[in-house]
Formats: sequence, structure tokens, C-alpha cells
Amino acid sequence: MARLAVNVDHVATVRQARGISEPDPVLAAGIAELAGAEGIICHLREDRRHINDRDLNLLRQTVKTKLNLEMAAVPEMIRIARRVKPDLVTLVPERREELTTEGGLDVRSNPDLYRKVIRQLKDKGIHVSLFLDPDPVQIEIGHHIGADIVELHTGHYSEARKESEARERFDRLAKAVDTAFSLDLRISVGHGLNYVNVKRFRSLPRVEEYSIGHSIVTRAIYVGFERAVREMVDLIKDF
Repeated sequence: MARLAVNVDHVATVRQARGISEPDPVLAAGIAELAGAEGIICHLREDRRHINDRDLNLLRQTVKTKLNLEMAAVPEMIRIARRVKPDLVTLVPERREELTTEGGLDVRSNPDLYRKVIRQLKDKGIHVSLFLDPDPVQIEIGHHIGADIVELHTGHYSEARKESEARERFDRLAKAVDTAFSLDLRISVGHGLNYVNVKRFRSLPRVEEYSIGHSIVTRAIYVGFERAVREMVDLIKDF
């Protein structure tokens, strides 16, 4: 049965729009867990544009399921992760000018760097995931440098304008899932998934976890956060 991990970054984005203390992503994480989420995700960016250090520290103290810290492979974030010790770190690319993560990590460009970072995190008992495009070469390198999990970037699939494009991009994801499974990597997917386009993943039972944030926060405006999470949990639990 597939699991849902809820990304609370966009709750923090709403808070930061007014520069006040609410809505609180830590409270949202607790509600998500009560609604059936089996993981909480937050991305601590170098510019602290949404999640901040206070949020991360409190999430580590309060999350009862699994805390997944998304971060860039830079010295500051490595130090923070080794101190806070989330259950999982997902290494992601990060550019200051981007609105959101635009693509997968390029581990092929510097495998020795990422191997070192993975080792530094694992030394503290932290599992490591790599956020990768559905590229077999990147996945194979990720396996060789010590990743436990690959999170396949579903953004290009989610942005498809035509059904033919969606099918083609989904087929690429399906082949990437097969590659990761053949290497004994655990598999999650995320970025741009919503209550409609996620349904196609029913045909990929090897995907263990779905990382979803924006569409849940968007739906929560209309129906409430708990209901929005429950609806997504119900949607994917039989995948």
C-alpha cells in the first residue's frame, strides 16, 4: 500500500506573505498526521523563504511518523541536518531565483561530492534520498554513490499540456521506476502531483511513497486541511 508524505512548505509560504506567525506549518504537520499522512516533508532553503530553523527544530520534536528534510548539498545544510537528525534527508538542487525546484539533481556532474555528503549524513544514522529526473544514468549513479531512496521528479509529467505528452512522460517515469527497482532502491515520486494526475500512478505499485504539498494546501483552502489530506490518503492508499 502506497504512503502519503505531506510537504508543509506552502503553509509556511502563506505565513511568510504577511510576515506573521500563522498559519503554522508545525501545526499543519500534526493535522496531516492525524488525517493519515505517514510522513512530513519540509525544505529548508538557504534563503529561508518559507520553512525556517524554528520550524525544522519543532518539526523534529513533534513529528510522530517520519520527517523528511529536503536540502541542498551545501556545508551549512549538512551541519544542520547532522545536528537535527531528521529520519530522512532528500538532496535537491536549489537556485535562489527559482519559484520551486525545477528539476532533478545532477549527480552525474560530481558523484564524488554527493558520495561524500551521503556518507556524512549516514554517519549520523540519517537515510538519504536523491531527487532525480527519471533518467536511468542518474539513477544508476545514485545507487553507486550510496543513496537509499530515489524520489523521481514528476514535474515534467505534471506540466504536460496534451494527453499524448502526459503518456510519453509517464512512460519515462515507469521505465525509471523499473531501473530503480532493479537496483534495490526504494522509490518515491513527487512534484506537481494533484488529485487528478496522480491517478495514473495506480499502475506503478513499486512506488512506495508520494510526496505532495501544493495541491493539498490549495484544496485545503476550500475544504480544510484535514479533509484535504484524508482525500489524498484515500486516493493513493490502494495503489
